[in-house]
Amino acid sequence: MHRLETLRADFSVLRAMTRGMPTGDSAAARLAAFYAPQAEHYDRFRERLLHGRQALIDMIPLPRRARVVDLGGGTGRNLEHFGARAADIARYEVVDLCAPLLERARARAARFAQLRAIEADATQWRPDRPVDVVILSYALTMMPDWRAAIRSAIAMLASGGTLAVVDFYVSAESPPDGCQRHGWATRRFWPAWFGHDGVRLDPEHLPTLCSVLPDHVRVESRGQVPYLPLLRVPYYRFLGTKP
Repeated sequence: MHRLETLRADFSVLRAMTRGMPTGDSAAARLAAFYAPQAEHYDRFRERLLHGRQALIDMIPLPRRARVVDLGGGTGRNLEHFGARAADIARYEVVDLCAPLLERARARAARFAQLRAIEADATQWRPDRPVDVVILSYALTMMPDWRAAIRSAIAMLASGGTLAVVDFYVSAESPPDGCQRHGWATRRFWPAWFGHDGVRLDPEHLPTLCSVLPDHVRVESRGQVPYLPLLRVPYYRFLGTKP
């Protein structure tokens, strides 16, 4: 894509983000209205904003003929991050409420026969049998009932299965031992900035994950924001094992 075309594509995404999450009668309607204008360029723009996805997926242990569920998985882009390991995945189910993004996932299924795009609420949908991996990639902050989403993700895992989460966050004023503590400005700015687009940064997300899955690996970091080169947004990677 040429420079001018890139700028035009970015502008279409930034315009939708500037307008913010619209009102609507249902979560599905709000998501569709917000993401439909962005869907064509969603993956390319988010590749520069949603940090840590490749690193998280590289950490995921995959049994042969694995069954993977990507809750809030949108376009199904995460499947491509598995690279050659995607051949070890027997079934990859992308569950999302956003119809325009799921259309992109269905198009991607032409290259990945194991991909299934399912329009459903991640807090209520269940697979037909336990799965090996559940991914929540920049999805937990989009879910109003995030505790129910975590419970649902763990419930659908087989024993010894993996819950893999990557997302934006801010710390509590007094975070648990071993967790990073963010300054006052970080804890105020980023929730307000993302909240305009319906993204809810809650300091309870990461401590809750650590509590419900004590056998875990956690990495806290910061990443760049497109067109805001001086700012770094906090994000984490979490890999937990179900007992």
